[in-house]
Amino acid sequence: MAGMMGQSDNRTIKAGDNSLDIIRKMMFRMLPIQVLFAAVGSVNGLVSSYFATNYVGIDAMTAVGLYNPFTLLIAAICTVLAGGCAIICGKYLGQNRFDKIQDIFSMDLLITAGLALVITLIVALMGAFDLTGMLTEDQEARQVLNIYIMGQAIGILPYMLSTQLAPFLSIESMGKRSMQAGLVYIAVNLVLCFIFVQVMALGAFGLALSSSLGMWVMFGVELQYFLSKRSKIKVLGGSANLSEMAGIIAVGFPGGASALYLTIRGLIVNGLLDRHTGVAGISAFATANNLLGIFWAIQGGMLVVARLLISVSVGEEDRSTLVNIMRVVTRYFIPLMIAVDAVIFAFAVPLTYIFYKDTSQSVFSMTVWGIRILCFCMPFEVFASIFSCFEQINGNQLYVNLLALLDGVLCVAGFSAILIVPMGTNGVYAANLLNGVVCVLFVIVFAWVFCRRMPRRLEDLMMIPDGFGVSEDERIDITVRTSEEAVEVAEKIQEFCLSKGIDQKRAYFAALAMEEMAVNIVEHGFTKDNKDHSIDVRVTHKDDKVILRIKDDCIPFDPKERSRVFSPDDPAKNMGIRMIYKIMEDIEYRNTLGLNILTVRI
Repeated sequence: MAGMMGQSDNRTIKAGDNSLDIIRKMMFRMLPIQVLFAAVGSVNGLVSSYFATNYVGIDAMTAVGLYNPFTLLIAAICTVLAGGCAIICGKYLGQNRFDKIQDIFSMDLLITAGLALVITLIVALMGAFDLTGMLTEDQEARQVLNIYIMGQAIGILPYMLSTQLAPFLSIESMGKRSMQAGLVYIAVNLVLCFIFVQVMALGAFGLALSSSLGMWVMFGVELQYFLSKRSKIKVLGGSANLSEMAGIIAVGFPGGASALYLTIRGLIVNGLLDRHTGVAGISAFATANNLLGIFWAIQGGMLVVARLLISVSVGEEDRSTLVNIMRVVTRYFIPLMIAVDAVIFAFAVPLTYIFYKDTSQSVFSMTVWGIRILCFCMPFEVFASIFSCFEQINGNQLYVNLLALLDGVLCVAGFSAILIVPMGTNGVYAANLLNGVVCVLFVIVFAWVFCRRMPRRLEDLMMIPDGFGVSEDERIDITVRTSEEAVEVAEKIQEFCLSKGIDQKRAYFAALAMEEMAVNIVEHGFTKDNKDHSIDVRVTHKDDKVILRIKDDCIPFDPKERSRVFSPDDPAKNMGIRMIYKIMEDIEYRNTLGLNILTVRI
């Protein structure tokens, strides 16, 4: 018996490694779409920066920088709603409650539309009645800012609604629609900027109007899917039940609080720059940030991918997958960001030439150093933000709010106030880098205090509750890549069930069910395209129950529909699947995040 259990442990470890490989491939498959969507706003900033510096003037670039805190405030509201919905819906996915997802979708759109209309009115009034004096002491920059925010107000409604549609497109496995919408937006914004700014000379208003109209087009492309017959989630479906609203805000607020703190931080830093470095400092800081926003979108995409997968794993109480998600972040995502940073640092001067041609201007050197220093904040932010996201999903509000306060306001604003006098704009850039170091130290120290010992493993840093999921000896993980491995599944599962005291009948049916499904996926799913596929089989034993879960990355395939197919010419066709549905009482299937997921409880 000891030898047999040792053999099972080895198989589990090997399967765990394979499971990590599956998660890595899935996360990198989802990443480009999420990065592109996260980059949409950054492309807007980059396009605005280019046309502002080359065709309007430095005051227009100052207006872009001064408006950034408003952009962050709106983003904070969107993050609360979208983040809360994504996390709660992810848990409902883990529980197979699609009806609840529909209700949340309807309510989310209703609330977002109402908030967007109110914000649009406030922003428009600020521009129309010159209520922006608190943002800058420079009268010329203020006049340009008033014109700029009038154009931006037109795009607030479609921007806010679009941010809410994105996570639901991912749930529908339609992330490509977000990519299409983002590409359309980039093209429309670029063409309109050329027409409004370069040809028609509409100045700052043309910059903002181009972005706003592009947002309307992007929103239309995303919305069209939810109006089609293909969508399971309907715009007019479900009920806008406000009972979930408090939970969504509570879960989403920590993530939104970060953006809210960034708004406050932006106002403080802009004030310091306005006082100590003038228009040149604000313009350089805004230019560096807008350029790096394209690369920050990589970090934003990483966060979205991790958040959705983490929330689903929490709903499933899948402890090992949670750890593997964090392993992908530390082993692959962070090194990727470091490599990107090295390239940015090397090309800082050529990148600055895109916006400023005169190297003798102080704004040129300020921008170069901004690009060089700020880029190295990214790996620290990836590390801290993913851990914050994990603790947010697990309800550790103290952790999340403390980290958001440090990252959002205290460190950057505090270090900037200390360093800006002796170092100028470089002091603000250095403050951002020091902020990243402090946030990483916070993650380590908090886990040290919680665990009462120095963290040595990812599990220690994650602080997963002891009662979460099942222990390693109460589950078995099997990866299937060939038909031969599919046939061997039955023996491994039956051996595991019997070792846990499961009666022989249930052990036999559990083994038979998973073998039948694995063989069926290999024969029908693996051959539909030229891609490499794998199957992740997990069996868990909890409270004398056996839970069987099988995941694959093949084309969508609902075995329940196949079980209904009966051919008089071939009575044996689909007999195995039909038999499974007769002998098993609780079978759930869903397709999400590009995966087929079948759960069987015995």
